[in-house]
Formats: sequence, C-alpha cells, structure tokens
Amino acid sequence: MTAGKIKVTEAAALLHVSDQFVRIGMQRGILPIGTALKMSTKWTYQISEKLLAEYSGADVAAELEQIRSGI
Repeated sequence: MTAGKIKVTEAAALLHVSDQFVRIGMQRGILPIGTALKMSTKWTYQISEKLLAEYSGADVAAELEQIRSGI
C-alpha cells in the first residue's frame, strides 16, 4: 500500500518531532526524507515514503494509516 502524498505534519508525527524540525531539516538538506524547494517566497516539500521508511525504520504506510485515522 502506498501512502500517497505525505504532509510535513504527518512526517513530524511519525518521527516524534515538531513540524518545524522537519521543515528546517529538509530545507538545510540534513533530514534525508525528500526534497524542500523554495518557490519564490514559499517552501514546497516532497516527502518520499521510501526515504522516510529508511530514515525512521518504521512501516510508513501502517504508521500513516494510524495517524490519519486519529488513533
């Protein structure tokens, strides 16, 4: 099962860190879970399910299912 688009808030919950931790880590290239791209004045984040799983060691699809269902 694929997780689809993973939001910064979801990645933060899965990693047990703040949203800001994920944003800054991705912007600085030190959190290897995807790509952060500055578009004019706003940042856009593309979080890879595969990279997030490799970094966290978690079953991302299962964890996200729990996060999204509010469990």
